[in-house]
Amino acid sequence: MKKQLRIPSFLHDVFGEKQHIGSLIAVLFFGALLTGALLWRFPEMIGSLPLWRSILACLLIFDIFAGCIANFTASTSNFYALRSTNRIVFISIHVHIVLVALLLGVNVEQSIAVWAYTIIGAFIVNALIGRRSQLFIAGLLSSIGLGLLPLLPDLHPYMLTTCILFMIKVLFSFAVDHYGKPFHKVGEEI
Repeated sequence: MKKQLRIPSFLHDVFGEKQHIGSLIAVLFFGALLTGALLWRFPEMIGSLPLWRSILACLLIFDIFAGCIANFTASTSNFYALRSTNRIVFISIHVHIVLVALLLGVNVEQSIAVWAYTIIGAFIVNALIGRRSQLFIAGLLSSIGLGLLPLLPDLHPYMLTTCILFMIKVLFSFAVDHYGKPFHKVGEEI
């Protein structure tokens, strides 16, 4: 059996209650690697910013990237499958893409449009939990959004990457109940 770690309660909303070590490493590695790749490829992204804005923007970008993958794990998906109120709160508080744009001083209008589309789509998909059409509608809305993203005017490449992963994170990887209600023994924590 794969080794699982008990996740501290303050991180349950991110990783669920128990997470496979390999999944946890993959989530953190993906977030760090892609954030680092953007900084390496586009140093102008933070070049003229105050240090505090650079750090905060990079942390939010890392959160978007890592969260995109974390939301696909059984642990995180199942945690929210049992907590519909937490799911609604999670969707509602995701203003990361707008904050990133404000901190970097770029593409604010486009980021607001991406945020609005993503959040409305996520609420639609969330309302379909338990219905056979949920995955199809999530795929349709994600495909429409991802297809339209490159058409936004003057969107910086690093913001395009961040917007793509934000949309996948919230609209598809989070809003879809990928595994259904978790199966576990009575009295056993998941």
